[in-house]
Amino acid sequence: MTRMVIHADDVGMCHGANQAFVELARLGTIGAGSVMVPCPWFPEIAAIASGDDTLDVGVHLTLNAEQQGYRWAPISGPSTAGGLTDEHGYCWSTVAEVRANAHPDAVEAEWRAQIDRAIDAGIDVSHLDAHMGSSLAPEWCDRYIALGVEYGVPVLITETLGVYGPSNHLSDVSEAQFAPFVEQAKAEGMPVFGRVLETDFGRPRGAAHDYPGMLTSAGEELVYCAFHPCRPGPGEVEIIEPDAHHVRVDEYELFHTDDWKTWLGEQPIELIGMRELRDDWRRARRPEA
Repeated sequence: MTRMVIHADDVGMCHGANQAFVELARLGTIGAGSVMVPCPWFPEIAAIASGDDTLDVGVHLTLNAEQQGYRWAPISGPSTAGGLTDEHGYCWSTVAEVRANAHPDAVEAEWRAQIDRAIDAGIDVSHLDAHMGSSLAPEWCDRYIALGVEYGVPVLITETLGVYGPSNHLSDVSEAQFAPFVEQAKAEGMPVFGRVLETDFGRPRGAAHDYPGMLTSAGEELVYCAFHPCRPGPGEVEIIEPDAHHVRVDEYELFHTDDWKTWLGEQPIELIGMRELRDDWRRARRPEA
Protein backbone atom coordinates (compact mmCIF):
# COMPACT_ATOMS: atom_id res chain seq x y z
CA MET A 1 0.00 0.00 0.00
CA THR A 2 1.20 3.48 -0.84
CA ARG A 3 1.99 5.71 2.12
CA MET A 4 1.14 9.28 1.13
CA VAL A 5 1.76 12.71 2.63
CA ILE A 6 -0.80 15.18 1.30
CA HIS A 7 1.04 18.41 1.94
CA ALA A 8 0.26 22.12 1.82
CA ASP A 9 3.18 24.18 0.51
CA ASP A 10 3.51 27.98 0.78
CA VAL A 11 1.88 28.29 4.18
CA GLY A 12 2.64 31.78 5.46
CA MET A 13 2.65 33.27 1.97
CA CYS A 14 -0.70 34.93 2.58
CA HIS A 15 -3.71 34.82 4.89
CA GLY A 16 -5.66 32.57 2.52
CA ALA A 17 -2.88 29.96 2.44
CA ASN A 18 -2.80 29.94 6.25
CA GLN A 19 -6.53 29.55 6.58
CA ALA A 20 -6.67 26.79 3.98
CA PHE A 21 -3.93 24.80 5.70
CA VAL A 22 -5.47 25.06 9.16
CA GLU A 23 -8.98 24.24 7.97
CA LEU A 24 -7.94 21.30 5.78
CA ALA A 25 -5.54 19.89 8.36
CA ARG A 26 -8.26 19.91 10.99
CA LEU A 27 -10.66 18.32 8.50
CA GLY A 28 -8.12 15.59 7.78
CA THR A 29 -7.63 16.10 4.03
CA ILE A 30 -4.18 17.67 4.46
CA GLY A 31 -1.60 15.75 6.51
CA ALA A 32 1.16 18.34 6.84
CA GLY A 33 2.28 21.75 5.64
CA SER A 34 5.38 23.91 5.56
CA VAL A 35 5.83 27.59 6.32
CA MET A 36 7.62 30.26 4.31
CA VAL A 37 9.33 32.07 7.17
CA PRO A 38 10.37 35.25 5.26
CA CYS A 39 6.80 35.94 4.09
CA PRO A 40 4.60 38.63 5.65
CA TRP A 41 1.97 36.21 6.94
CA PHE A 42 4.38 33.92 8.80
CA PRO A 43 3.57 35.47 12.22
CA GLU A 44 -0.10 34.54 11.85
CA ILE A 45 0.53 30.87 11.14
CA ALA A 46 3.29 30.70 13.76
CA ALA A 47 0.85 31.92 16.41
CA ILE A 48 -1.73 29.34 15.32
CA ALA A 49 0.70 26.42 15.03
CA SER A 50 2.43 27.11 18.34
CA GLY A 51 -0.94 26.78 20.07
CA ASP A 52 -2.16 23.68 18.22
CA ASP A 53 0.04 20.61 18.46
CA THR A 54 -2.20 18.70 16.06
CA LEU A 55 -0.81 20.75 13.18
CA ASP A 56 2.13 19.05 11.43
CA VAL A 57 4.38 21.90 10.29
CA GLY A 58 7.76 22.02 8.58
CA VAL A 59 9.87 24.81 7.13
CA HIS A 60 9.54 25.54 3.41
CA LEU A 61 13.11 26.79 2.96
CA THR A 62 12.75 29.91 0.85
CA LEU A 63 15.36 31.50 -1.41
CA ASN A 64 12.96 32.89 -4.03
CA ALA A 65 10.24 35.54 -4.22
CA GLU A 66 8.72 34.69 -7.57
CA GLN A 67 5.62 36.91 -7.65
CA GLN A 68 6.00 40.19 -9.53
CA GLY A 69 4.12 42.49 -7.17
CA TYR A 70 4.49 40.66 -3.86
CA ARG A 71 8.08 40.25 -2.70
CA TRP A 72 10.03 39.31 0.40
CA ALA A 73 13.65 39.45 1.46
CA PRO A 74 16.02 37.11 3.31
CA ILE A 75 15.79 37.28 7.11
CA SER A 76 19.49 36.67 7.79
CA GLY A 77 20.35 40.36 7.41
CA PRO A 78 22.09 42.33 4.67
CA SER A 79 23.18 39.78 2.11
CA THR A 80 24.43 41.61 -0.95
CA ALA A 81 27.89 40.05 -0.55
CA GLY A 82 26.30 36.63 -0.18
CA GLY A 83 24.35 37.01 -3.42
CA LEU A 84 20.93 36.16 -1.97
CA THR A 85 19.19 39.29 -3.25
CA ASP A 86 18.48 41.14 -6.47
CA GLU A 87 19.25 44.78 -7.06
CA HIS A 88 16.16 45.80 -5.06
CA GLY A 89 17.08 43.79 -1.97
CA TYR A 90 14.50 41.04 -2.50
CA CYS A 91 15.01 37.32 -2.96
CA TRP A 92 15.68 36.36 -6.57
CA SER A 93 12.67 35.51 -8.73
CA THR A 94 14.08 32.28 -10.19
CA VAL A 95 16.09 29.35 -8.92
CA ALA A 96 18.57 29.86 -11.77
CA GLU A 97 19.31 33.37 -10.47
CA VAL A 98 19.91 32.07 -6.96
CA ARG A 99 22.28 29.41 -8.25
CA ALA A 100 24.17 31.94 -10.37
CA ASN A 101 24.61 34.49 -7.58
CA ALA A 102 24.30 33.02 -4.08
CA HIS A 103 27.27 31.77 -2.05
CA PRO A 104 26.58 28.42 -0.34
CA ASP A 105 27.62 29.88 3.03
CA ALA A 106 24.98 32.61 2.65
CA VAL A 107 22.37 30.04 1.64
CA GLU A 108 23.10 27.93 4.71
CA ALA A 109 23.02 30.98 6.99
CA GLU A 110 19.63 31.96 5.60
CA TRP A 111 18.26 28.45 6.04
CA ARG A 112 19.46 28.38 9.64
CA ALA A 113 17.83 31.74 10.29
CA GLN A 114 14.51 30.49 8.90
CA ILE A 115 14.57 27.24 10.89
CA ASP A 116 15.59 28.99 14.09
CA ARG A 117 12.86 31.62 13.71
CA ALA A 118 10.25 28.89 13.27
CA ILE A 119 11.51 27.02 16.34
CA ASP A 120 11.73 30.22 18.40
CA ALA A 121 8.12 30.99 17.42
CA GLY A 122 7.04 27.74 19.06
CA ILE A 123 6.64 25.55 15.97
CA ASP A 124 7.48 21.87 16.47
CA VAL A 125 9.28 21.60 13.13
CA SER A 126 8.56 18.23 11.55
CA HIS A 127 10.60 18.46 8.34
CA LEU A 128 12.39 20.66 5.82
CA ASP A 129 11.41 21.05 2.19
CA ALA A 130 12.20 23.49 -0.58
CA HIS A 131 10.30 26.35 -2.16
CA MET A 132 10.55 25.82 -5.94
CA GLY A 133 12.97 22.94 -5.31
CA SER A 134 15.86 25.33 -4.69
CA SER A 135 17.38 23.29 -1.84
CA LEU A 136 18.06 20.40 -4.22
CA ALA A 137 20.48 22.42 -6.34
CA PRO A 138 23.87 20.69 -6.46
CA GLU A 139 25.64 23.80 -5.15
CA TRP A 140 24.24 23.20 -1.65
CA CYS A 141 22.04 20.08 -1.49
CA ASP A 142 24.63 18.42 0.78
CA ARG A 143 24.15 21.26 3.27
CA TYR A 144 20.37 20.86 3.07
CA ILE A 145 20.66 17.23 4.14
CA ALA A 146 23.27 18.03 6.78
CA LEU A 147 20.99 20.65 8.32
CA GLY A 148 18.21 18.09 8.53
CA VAL A 149 20.55 15.77 10.39
CA GLU A 150 21.71 18.55 12.70
CA TYR A 151 18.18 19.67 13.59
CA GLY A 152 16.87 16.11 13.74
CA VAL A 153 14.24 16.51 11.02
CA PRO A 154 13.99 14.71 7.67
CA VAL A 155 14.33 16.66 4.43
CA LEU A 156 12.19 16.16 1.35
CA ILE A 157 14.23 14.26 -1.24
CA THR A 158 13.36 11.70 -3.91
CA GLU A 159 15.02 8.61 -5.35
CA THR A 160 15.75 10.51 -8.57
CA LEU A 161 15.37 14.14 -9.56
CA GLY A 162 13.05 13.19 -12.39
CA VAL A 163 10.29 12.08 -9.99
CA TYR A 164 10.47 15.31 -7.99
CA GLY A 165 7.53 17.45 -9.18
CA PRO A 166 9.16 20.91 -9.07
CA SER A 167 12.33 19.66 -10.82
CA ASN A 168 11.53 21.94 -13.78
CA HIS A 169 13.39 24.64 -11.83
CA LEU A 170 16.50 22.44 -11.98
CA SER A 171 16.23 21.29 -15.58
CA ASP A 172 19.98 21.44 -16.19
CA VAL A 173 20.87 19.20 -13.24
CA SER A 174 21.63 15.61 -14.24
CA GLU A 175 20.71 12.48 -12.35
CA ALA A 176 24.43 11.78 -11.96
CA GLN A 177 24.83 15.10 -10.14
CA PHE A 178 21.83 14.39 -7.93
CA ALA A 179 22.60 10.76 -7.05
CA PRO A 180 25.27 11.45 -4.38
CA PHE A 181 22.80 13.50 -2.38
CA VAL A 182 20.28 10.67 -2.41
CA GLU A 183 22.99 8.36 -1.11
CA GLN A 184 23.88 10.92 1.56
CA ALA A 185 20.26 11.00 2.77
CA LYS A 186 20.01 7.22 2.72
CA ALA A 187 23.25 6.89 4.66
CA GLU A 188 21.63 8.99 7.39
CA GLY A 189 18.57 6.73 7.35
CA MET A 190 16.25 9.49 6.14
CA PRO A 191 13.00 8.61 4.40
CA VAL A 192 13.46 8.97 0.64
CA PHE A 193 10.29 9.49 -1.40
CA GLY A 194 9.45 7.54 -4.53
CA ARG A 195 7.61 10.47 -6.09
CA VAL A 196 6.61 14.08 -5.44
CA LEU A 197 3.36 15.07 -7.11
CA GLU A 198 2.78 18.79 -7.60
CA THR A 199 -0.02 21.23 -8.28
CA ASP A 200 -0.48 21.84 -12.01
CA PHE A 201 -0.03 25.61 -12.14
CA GLY A 202 -0.31 25.56 -15.92
CA ARG A 203 -3.95 24.44 -15.91
CA PRO A 204 -6.08 27.11 -17.63
CA ARG A 205 -8.97 28.70 -15.81
CA GLY A 206 -12.08 26.56 -16.25
CA ALA A 207 -10.20 23.45 -17.39
CA ALA A 208 -11.09 20.22 -15.62
CA HIS A 209 -8.72 18.86 -12.99
CA ASP A 210 -8.26 15.21 -12.07
CA TYR A 211 -6.86 14.92 -8.57
CA PRO A 212 -8.22 11.39 -8.08
CA GLY A 213 -6.36 10.30 -11.21
CA MET A 214 -3.19 12.00 -10.02
CA LEU A 215 -3.22 10.35 -6.61
CA THR A 216 -4.19 6.88 -7.77
CA SER A 217 -1.55 6.89 -10.54
CA ALA A 218 1.26 7.05 -7.98
CA GLY A 219 2.17 3.48 -7.16
CA GLU A 220 5.40 4.11 -5.25
CA GLU A 221 5.64 3.05 -1.62
CA LEU A 222 6.19 6.58 -0.30
CA VAL A 223 4.61 9.57 -2.09
CA TYR A 224 4.54 13.29 -1.27
CA CYS A 225 1.89 15.61 -2.70
CA ALA A 226 3.16 19.20 -2.92
CA PHE A 227 -0.18 20.98 -3.16
CA HIS A 228 -0.94 24.68 -2.71
CA PRO A 229 -4.51 25.22 -1.47
CA CYS A 230 -5.58 28.77 -0.72
CA ARG A 231 -8.85 29.94 0.74
CA PRO A 232 -10.31 32.77 -1.36
CA GLY A 233 -10.52 36.18 0.26
CA PRO A 234 -11.29 39.77 -0.69
CA GLY A 235 -8.96 39.97 -3.66
CA GLU A 236 -5.88 38.72 -1.82
CA VAL A 237 -4.57 35.78 -3.83
CA GLU A 238 -6.02 37.20 -7.05
CA ILE A 239 -3.71 40.18 -6.65
CA ILE A 240 -0.68 38.14 -5.57
CA GLU A 241 -0.89 35.61 -8.40
CA PRO A 242 -3.27 36.89 -11.09
CA ASP A 243 -2.54 34.20 -13.70
CA ALA A 244 -2.76 31.06 -11.51
CA HIS A 245 -4.69 31.90 -8.36
CA HIS A 246 -7.63 29.83 -9.58
CA VAL A 247 -5.53 26.66 -9.26
CA ARG A 248 -4.85 27.29 -5.57
CA VAL A 249 -8.50 28.14 -4.90
CA ASP A 250 -9.72 25.09 -6.83
CA GLU A 251 -7.55 22.87 -4.62
CA TYR A 252 -9.00 24.40 -1.48
CA GLU A 253 -12.57 24.09 -2.73
CA LEU A 254 -12.09 20.42 -3.62
CA PHE A 255 -10.17 19.41 -0.50
CA HIS A 256 -12.64 20.93 1.97
CA THR A 257 -15.60 18.88 0.72
CA ASP A 258 -17.00 15.85 2.51
CA ASP A 259 -17.03 13.98 -0.80
CA TRP A 260 -13.27 14.40 -1.17
CA LYS A 261 -12.64 13.26 2.40
CA THR A 262 -14.85 10.21 1.81
CA TRP A 263 -13.06 9.42 -1.46
CA LEU A 264 -9.67 9.57 0.24
CA GLY A 265 -10.86 7.17 2.94
CA GLU A 266 -11.93 4.64 0.32
CA GLN A 267 -8.57 4.48 -1.47
CA PRO A 268 -5.82 1.88 -0.88
CA ILE A 269 -3.65 4.71 0.42
CA GLU A 270 -2.29 5.16 3.94
CA LEU A 271 -2.41 8.87 4.69
CA ILE A 272 0.46 9.95 6.93
CA GLY A 273 2.14 13.14 8.10
CA MET A 274 5.74 14.27 8.21
CA ARG A 275 5.83 14.28 12.01
CA GLU A 276 5.23 10.51 11.93
CA LEU A 277 8.18 10.04 9.57
CA ARG A 278 10.31 12.36 11.70
CA ASP A 279 9.58 10.47 14.89
CA ASP A 280 10.20 7.08 13.24
CA TRP A 281 13.53 8.35 11.91
CA ARG A 282 14.55 9.74 15.28
CA ARG A 283 13.77 6.44 16.99
CA ALA A 284 15.77 4.55 14.37
CA ARG A 285 18.76 6.83 14.91
CA ARG A 286 18.54 6.62 18.72
CA PRO A 287 16.78 3.34 19.49
CA GLU A 288 17.67 3.65 23.17
CA ALA A 289 15.78 6.95 23.51
